[in-house]
Amino acid sequence: MSVPTQATTAASLPETPEGVGPLLAAIERLSTASLTEIAQRLHVATLPYVASSALVIFTEDCTGRPQKKSGDESVISQVSIAELDAVRELLAGHEAWQGRALIGGQERPVLALPSPTNALLVLVDPRPAAGERGEAPAELEVPGLVRYLWNLAAERIREKVADAPPSYLIESRAASAERVRVTAELVDRHSTTLETLLAALRSPALADDAARKSATDVAAKALVELRTLNDRTTELVEEPVATAFQRLREDLRPLTHFSGIDVQFIEPPVNGRALPGEVAHAARAIVRGLVLAMVEQPDVRRIRTQWDCDGENLLINVRDDGMGNLSADAPSITRLNQRVEVLAGRMTIDLMQGWGADVAVTLPLDPPGRKLPDAAAWDLGERELEVLQLLAAGQRNRGIAAKLHLSENTVKFHLRNIYRKLGATSRTEAIAMAHSNGLH
Repeated sequence: MSVPTQATTAASLPETPEGVGPLLAAIERLSTASLTEIAQRLHVATLPYVASSALVIFTEDCTGRPQKKSGDESVISQVSIAELDAVRELLAGHEAWQGRALIGGQERPVLALPSPTNALLVLVDPRPAAGERGEAPAELEVPGLVRYLWNLAAERIREKVADAPPSYLIESRAASAERVRVTAELVDRHSTTLETLLAALRSPALADDAARKSATDVAAKALVELRTLNDRTTELVEEPVATAFQRLREDLRPLTHFSGIDVQFIEPPVNGRALPGEVAHAARAIVRGLVLAMVEQPDVRRIRTQWDCDGENLLINVRDDGMGNLSADAPSITRLNQRVEVLAGRMTIDLMQGWGADVAVTLPLDPPGRKLPDAAAWDLGERELEVLQLLAAGQRNRGIAAKLHLSENTVKFHLRNIYRKLGATSRTEAIAMAHSNGLH
């Protein structure tokens, strides 16, 4: 199934190469593609220049579905985030990387290209367009038109994510939550198995020390990789609030540079709660929209934007020094308000004639859900409920301990009590019960 990526700004796209007449149709199709079509259209557009059996785009802008794929189903159905992360590491610092890498569960020839937006393009089984399928040449020159088409596709994705309709935000948030749930179940099952294996292999009752050491090393490595995958998945669906705000500053930098308007940024607390990906993207889009609407007013010389976090909500304030003529009924403001409402947030506009407009936006950090109707029946203490909430959010014991400033042994103590009170026989069952009662 196809999925989304990230992109570049129009100003950062390379100049259009000469002789692109035959490409105009492909460029037009890429420029109008939806998020679900972009991978397939890019694949078709690149085939005349670099043939490939499959194309994969990997981005962290689309938190619900960070991959978009086209081509050989046996390849694209098996591609994992861990494999794409490994390819990205091989590409680091290079304009392109070509070689053999693990993709779709098998080692295959690949060609990887970066983008200015940190999105990754991977072509599987790359070869000259006129060549036969097989090993990629040792040095396959990447045509400039392929880079151009890739940057164009990446820009299209960024624009579509920034202006995503309410239905996309809802679907993306649901996909993000489902990924965390599934990953938590996998980590729980495999971690328990590997921890049990390690305990047995470390037992002094085993005589073959060399075999035990070798097996222990292999199992320990697998356990580290599994936990790294869990951490990586969490990173994809969350963004530190300070990082999200810095990306907003970068987005608005051209405006502050060329408009002559002083856009001031009040930094959020560095240790504020991480933002779900959909909230971070929506917050940046909302602030960008508000700033652009304010810039269009006469007599505006200064705009101030501020983010804060109260632990449950992202609090946004944008204020200008104009004459207080910002229209709450303007189409652009109405569209922004719809984005806010999709995330169960609220927007208020305070107009002060002769003094400017003050816009406050509150975005909940958690999806709306019913509070535990069975919490009273479970008879959980306040700390036990906090532990259960973090458990349901996909946190491991170490992460729970760090967030609540407890020792891991104390977390284990609380978990034993939680399992007993819920009647759960495993970590996975406790997570499922929490989810079914509105805890995420």
